[in-house]
This record gives sequence, C-alpha cells and structure tokens, in this order.
Amino acid sequence: MHHHCGVAAVYHQAGHEVSPLLGKVPAAEASRLLPRMLLDIQNRGQLSAGITSYSPLRPQLLVTYKDLGTVQEVFRMGHQGKYRSLMEQTAGMAAIGHVRYATCGREDRSYAQPFERQHLQKHKWFAFAFNGQLANYSQLRQELLDDEDNYLARETDTEIILHAISHQFSGDRRPDLVDVMRSISRKFDGAYCLVLLNALGHMLVARDPLGIRPLCWARRGPLFAAASESVALLNLGFAPEEIRSLEPGWAIVVTPEQFRLEQFAESKQRAHCFFEWIYFANVASTLDGRSVYLSRTRLGEELARLEDVPIDEDTIVVPVPDTSKAAADAMAYHLKVPSREGLIRNRYLGRTFIEGSVTRAEKAALKYTPLPEVLENKRVLLVEDSIVRSTTMRVLLDRIRTQGKAREVHVRVACPPIVAPCFYGIDMADIEQLFAPKFLHGRVRLTEEDQRRMAQALGADSLRYLPVEAVARAIGFPEDQLCQACLTGEYPTAWGRRLYQMLRSPGQQPGSSPRAYEQVSN
Repeated sequence: MHHHCGVAAVYHQAGHEVSPLLGKVPAAEASRLLPRMLLDIQNRGQLSAGITSYSPLRPQLLVTYKDLGTVQEVFRMGHQGKYRSLMEQTAGMAAIGHVRYATCGREDRSYAQPFERQHLQKHKWFAFAFNGQLANYSQLRQELLDDEDNYLARETDTEIILHAISHQFSGDRRPDLVDVMRSISRKFDGAYCLVLLNALGHMLVARDPLGIRPLCWARRGPLFAAASESVALLNLGFAPEEIRSLEPGWAIVVTPEQFRLEQFAESKQRAHCFFEWIYFANVASTLDGRSVYLSRTRLGEELARLEDVPIDEDTIVVPVPDTSKAAADAMAYHLKVPSREGLIRNRYLGRTFIEGSVTRAEKAALKYTPLPEVLENKRVLLVEDSIVRSTTMRVLLDRIRTQGKAREVHVRVACPPIVAPCFYGIDMADIEQLFAPKFLHGRVRLTEEDQRRMAQALGADSLRYLPVEAVARAIGFPEDQLCQACLTGEYPTAWGRRLYQMLRSPGQQPGSSPRAYEQVSN
C-alpha cells in the first residue's frame, strides 16, 4: 500500500514588512520555503514533485517547475549551484507545491502536479494541485467526452478538476474563487484538498466537505502557509497554537491585500480517513486536533490489553519499520517486555533500484534485514500497522525464522483487517488481492478461528488484529466521524458505495490493473 499525495502553499502578502519566519529569504521570494515544506510531507508521495510560483516582478507571472523523483532529486538539492538556480527561476511572493504517488494515471512527468492552464486573461491563467481522489471520476470523464469537441490527454482526475475549474471562467464570467469551489464541489464525489494560484496573485486553499484528507494552515503577520500535514508548518517556525486544521467545506483566499476564510459547502458529516493516523501521516504531525504519535501509542496499548501469549524473559516486541514503532513501543511498555529493532530497514535503497521487474517479495527482502543477535531463540511479538496483500509479511516471517533464528513469531496488527478497497486516494489492491477477505467470506468481524487460519497461511505462530472499535478509541473521534470503509465496506459517499457494489457483483472479474479504482472507472 502506497501513500497518496501531499500539497503545500505559502504566501507573503505585498505591502507588509518581512516576516521573521522567512529568515534570510526575501519577501518577494517566499516560494523558496516550498521545497523545505515538501520535504516534510515527502512521506505522502515520492514519484514526483513540483511547484508553481507567482511574481509580479517578471514577465512570466506564473512559473511551474516539476519532474519525476523525490523532492531532493527534482530540485537538485544535492547540488548547491543547480538548486540555487532553480530557486531563482521560480522565485515569487506566493507558491503552491505537490508531492505525488500515482493513485490513478501513469507514472510519467505529464502527470506530475501542479497542473497549469495558461491564458491571455490573468484571472483565467492558473495552476493548481490536489490531494485525494474523485470516486465519480468515470462519470465526470464521460460527461466531458460526450461532447465531441472535448479531448482529455490523460487518465487522471486531476485533469477533470482542471477542466471543471476552467469551465467556471468561460465567457465573460469572473467568479470569486470561493464561488468556483461552491460550484464544482456540487459535482465532485470523493476526497479533494486543493491549492490554486492564479496570475492575479490570488491563492485558494480548500478542503472537501467530508474532510477525508487532512489540510492544515497557519498565519503570522504577512506570512500564510498551508500543507497536508502540520509538521511542514511547525518546521517553518509556526507555533503549535498557530497551526489549525482547515474545516471541511471551507476555503481560504489570499491576495496581496486580503485574507478571507469562507465556507463553500455544508459539511453534514465528517469522514476523516483513519489511515492518516495509523499509517500515512508523519508521526510528528497533528491532524484535526489529534496527534499521530499519540494515536499510534494508544493502538499499541489496545494490542497489549488483548495479549495472551505467555510472557517470559525471552519475549521481545519487534516493530516492522517505521510506522509501527510507536505502537510497538507502547505495547512493550504495557507488557513490561523489551522493544527491540530486530528488523532494520534500508533507508537508502532508492526507488529506481527496487522498481522494474522485481516482485513484491523481492522488494520486501531488499528493504528489511533481520538481526539474529536480537532475534535468535526469542519469542517475537512482531507489530505491523496493517496487512494488505500479505506478501511483505510472509517474506518477513520467513526471514525472521531462517536468518534471524527466532523461536516463535506472533504477528500483532495495530489495525483491523482490510476487507475493501479505497476510492478516496489510497493505492490499494482490488478485493481479489486483499489478504483478509479470503478468510472472512463477506464478514467484517473476526473470529479466533479466522485468525488461527490466517496465522497458518502466513507462517506465524499466531496472529491478532485489533477490533474495528479500537481505531476510533485510539484516534479520539467517534466512529461516525471517521472513514473506515476499507475495514467495514461502508463508504461515506454515493459513488464509493456504487463502486464497491460493482466490484462485489458476481459478474465482475478482476482486471489487469492492480488498482480497484481503475478497474471499475476506466
């Protein structure tokens, strides 16, 4: 399972004194903060990165720079001269940025964001980036293509949003940016946190009415910044109390003279993606008032309360690096046993090296090294944040036994079983490839017998998942304010429910695409 995307934005309002948060960066070049912010949300996407900046001091009012690769690779941060040159080329008082993992569309440069639409009229010349996924992508795409004069160059919902925004500026219309969001949101079903910048120097930051994906913002004096996660704002120098989550269905408009916070859509319910706290978000982030780190520690406490394996001096807890560490440490603390790094992740193994023709099992073997000096003759409680296909877990269990020489390995999952795909921005396997549904046969609730058979299939001495209700307790939200569709099959939007029923229909055969979203949409 891969991360989805992340967005960031920064704006220094003209006519104001320089913000101390800029440090040595001139106000007219506030865009230089963007690569730093994107690095802090690199966990959300490592396929491509890009920025668009605005400056009234150059003929090219909007400049977009993007490419395939990590933030460091795209902005040539390892080469001081080339990095400085790129920062000079893209210097501006305002900028938006994006990091991407492909939830839909191909993995080439044309899919990298931001997307820019040039136009003679300044208010129609804009660039935007978004985090999320439109569940009704196939419907919106077909509506566009029903007009033979229309053409779509890519298979991505980003292009759909581009045309939806452009349509709002057709003719002589010059609508307010919040009105643009008000109009297009009526057509969209799914998750969308959006940042937009036009050639007038007007910025829009918006979050969908369900708040599925996170979006945080902060403002001090003339400097405004927003990002998918709070850690990017914290590391700019904003105080924790200055950082807020944008409310679902609300938008922020920033211009050289104005700052405005306004609601564009009624938020009748909340559906925050629980996986943000369990797996995706940076452990240093706080989203919608809930700490990622503390949520993961409470998941570990939940695991500890359920533990029934005999505890002796040879029992250790081992996290699967890296997102399981907080849960594993908390579990070990409550069980009064050591938490040990028995698996070491190779953090310097480049993406290019592990892609290509290698299998998932080979990738897992390349990523993790078991330590026999930690594992030998131990009863290991192996803590993982989730099991999707089970390929990685099978490889790890085999290597922990054969190379690590562990005596017993008991798998503990700080999450309930994943039984359904995601249509809101997570690249997840189709139902046929998921591990748990093969054992549950349409049920959501696990039995001890289910977990015994799962453990046997994985090659573990035992297996335990957390119950669904433990997730809401750990995060601190009521269950009805979380999207837990991949755990329950209960989707918060009409198109999510429709796509799921299509996938479960008797005549639906698994497609060649690994993504359930593409299988039913394209």
